[in-house]
Amino acid sequence: MSNSRKFREKRYPKAIVCGMLEDNGRIFFLKQIGSDNIERFEVPHVLIYSGDPVSQLNEEFKKQTGIDSQVEDIILETKVNAGSRKKKFLVPCLVFRILAKNKTANLDAKFSGFKWLSLEDAKKQRLHKNSLWILSATN
Repeated sequence: MSNSRKFREKRYPKAIVCGMLEDNGRIFFLKQIGSDNIERFEVPHVLIYSGDPVSQLNEEFKKQTGIDSQVEDIILETKVNAGSRKKKFLVPCLVFRILAKNKTANLDAKFSGFKWLSLEDAKKQRLHKNSLWILSATN
């Protein structure tokens, strides 16, 4: 087999770790406009390939939102499709409670904004692939 035709195996994450910042029953969502010009909402998250998920989530949450936060306990454990629609590859998804004194956001450039939504309102919005666990979450 020639080098140009070598099949490269897709590297999937071991887990997806999300941070849920809540304020008066509303959850902090990031808005991102995709290549198809559709606005999708997502909870700040990080794909874990190796290492400590809590420290990686803390760093990524600060990078994505600009909010200095503290990662607390796990509030939800579920599975998320890290593959495609055709080739599903389910990985664990851990959702951590996030605490922050100052909730003023200074977003990363890849996000178009943010919004505070209740869980019921979030279920009605278009969600990012890694935030689809919200559809199965209960109050």
